[in-house]
Amino acid sequence: MRITAEPAFVLHARPWRETSLLVEVLSLNHGRLGLIARGVKGPKRHPLRAALQPLQSIRLDAVQTGELAQLRSAEATDAAPRLVGDAMLSGFYLSELTLRLTPRGEAQPQLFGAYAMTRERLRSGEPLGWTLRRFERDLLDALGFGFDWTRDGDGEPLDPAARYRVDPEHGPRRLLSDRGQADRSGAATGRGLLDLAADRIPANDDLPGLRRVMRGVLAHHLGPRGLKSWEMLGGLPAGGRAKPFDTPD
Repeated sequence: MRITAEPAFVLHARPWRETSLLVEVLSLNHGRLGLIARGVKGPKRHPLRAALQPLQSIRLDAVQTGELAQLRSAEATDAAPRLVGDAMLSGFYLSELTLRLTPRGEAQPQLFGAYAMTRERLRSGEPLGWTLRRFERDLLDALGFGFDWTRDGDGEPLDPAARYRVDPEHGPRRLLSDRGQADRSGAATGRGLLDLAADRIPANDDLPGLRRVMRGVLAHHLGPRGLKSWEMLGGLPAGGRAKPFDTPD
């Protein structure tokens, strides 16, 4: 199968044999693709290398005869976001999460659009925590794992004043008022979940709860092997401002 002038985002690239790279991309019409870029490593910098950096938007030509496609050409279609610090790690998280949860070869136009939007939000410096919660919500929706964030698992409207855990298979579950603090720490407020549903930035106090419940849902779908980006962000020194996510509570 020939793939021509396909829009894509570079998720990851790693060495493949002596002079090549294995590049994972999220493409518009073919979903996640594994590409072999032959001859791009060596003593002289190959012009193609600049277009194969993570977060780069590209247009590619390739030929696919099996699980992996042979990359024929690729050109950058814009400048990749120049990210530093927590924003850079958030970009790594964005790509790693997409890479881990998206199957190869299945078109994901909704996810492609969400990735493009989140990439621009990182570029423009929007609040990291809220930017990543929105992407997690949109990724779950695109892959068929999402919920109606306005109702609990039994179909009842969420109470803004209540607290909820999120069952990865059934959605929000209201906590009883007599639950202990340890149990409540893994929950989000109904108000925060309703803000997530409405794409309305939550109050600062509600963001940590959204982070925790989304982490639990994602961990369920990722299986026993977590994400390297979670480990990297967990190792950052504590600071005065809230991080987009941190180690489990």
